Amino acid sequence: MEANLTQEMTVLPSSCDWAVKLSIPDLFAWFMDIATLHAERLGVGEDALVERGMYWITVKTKAHILRRPRMMEKVTLSTRPLVPERVRAIREYRLEQDGVLLAEGKTEWAVMDAATGRPRATAGVFPAELELGKEPSYPAPFARLDPDFTEAEPLGEYRVRSTDIDLLGHMNNVAYLRAFLGLLSVEEQKAMPQSGVEIIFRAPCFEGDVLSVRRRVTETGWELAALRADGKPAVFLKLDR
Repeated sequence: MEANLTQEMTVLPSSCDWAVKLSIPDLFAWFMDIATLHAERLGVGEDALVERGMYWITVKTKAHILRRPRMMEKVTLSTRPLVPERVRAIREYRLEQDGVLLAEGKTEWAVMDAATGRPRATAGVFPAELELGKEPSYPAPFARLDPDFTEAEPLGEYRVRSTDIDLLGHMNNVAYLRAFLGLLSVEEQKAMPQSGVEIIFRAPCFEGDVLSVRRRVTETGWELAALRADGKPAVFLKLDR
């Protein structure tokens, strides 16, 4: 039972954007996929947790991108969970090529009680014999955003589609990124800050929900919010230069 998981990856055409590079949503999808695969190998995958009356959710994910690899480049993706706190935990990711760092990231996640929908303590989730990481390799803190986007620039609306829905019946984490970027033209994406990308989940969305997306420009980049019909934020996206 390995506390780290490493996989060789090829940047296939289906994972590329207009720049013929690994797209930002697909980078985050790779993070999600390798985390899920590793959880299965550690005995804490979806089915195993359901048997224990639990499920895990992503609270926020961030990445520092030094270079997005081009189509058909071969890279190495690795992940490891850190020693969890009482109710939240961190999983880290590294994308490398021949030992050179291309991107690093981390996810903050929590374990929820299937009966109550409330957070459960992380103690005992992982096997006792597993040696988890103690020192983070990517210690950059998560951002704290001003949740008031009422004066921010409207970018458009997005209706949650059936193809956005995950196994819990919610809008999939990566689907939010695709929705955000889908409201931007290619020219806007060329100008978009993308060295730092952080997505913060606040409330679930469901098929048919209409999200109002707004953007504000800051000293370091852009901040975007997807607001539900009641005006409350569902998710934030922070893009830094």
